[in-house]
Amino acid sequence: MRLLAGSEILSSHRKSDHIVQDAYSIRCAPQVHGAFRDVVRHSAETLEIELASVSDNPVVLTETGEILSGGNFHGQPVALACDALAAATVGLASISERRLFRLLDPKTRRSSRVPRRRGRRQLGVHGVPVHRCVTRVGDEEPGAPAAVDSITSRPPGGPRQHGMIAARHARECLRDAEAAIAMEVLSAAQACDLRAPLLAGTASRAAIASLRRVVPTLVHDRALKPDVDATIALLRSGELITAVEGEIGPLE
Repeated sequence: MRLLAGSEILSSHRKSDHIVQDAYSIRCAPQVHGAFRDVVRHSAETLEIELASVSDNPVVLTETGEILSGGNFHGQPVALACDALAAATVGLASISERRLFRLLDPKTRRSSRVPRRRGRRQLGVHGVPVHRCVTRVGDEEPGAPAAVDSITSRPPGGPRQHGMIAARHARECLRDAEAAIAMEVLSAAQACDLRAPLLAGTASRAAIASLRRVVPTLVHDRALKPDVDATIALLRSGELITAVEGEIGPLE
């Protein structure tokens, strides 16, 4: 609730009779986001352990002179961690896309009282290609677990590097989810601008101010890819989180 404190937009809905409960994509955000954070934490711990481990075969212990033959080179721990990260990222991107869909869909937008655009001939943020991003991030190949497919189908029957495959899949999912979330941030900020003179909460205003330093309010239609790229860079830098935490304290 700290993120919504002081929101005039929220207060304007207190006596509204147009909706009984918020949609799942809003009500269940803490559960989906929290599960994602748990997976990120576990995956990071596993990958840190594996990066610091010895994967030689045999392993030569210079202190004792022992030479040990083993299979610590096997990529199963990495594959499982990256598979989990990819699956959790697909869920994060999907719920982000659903919130954006509700923001832009004419039926649900009326309930939130957010106009689609400024002027009758302006497309506004309705053209952001978030559906393509989430379709890509949910594709069977990037989302499918690599850890279950460690048997090669190519002669002469060498090992399949499923740890590397899982890592590449996770990277693809993360990049596409990053773009999807950037589009949601852009569209939500635009929606708040369109709700003027009502103000968003203190935390939201801080986030919007940080965004507006690199992406101006959309008044007339323009190519949105530079805006998306700038927002992705802002998310990667952590400046958006820093701006919010400067107003309401640590989010952890």
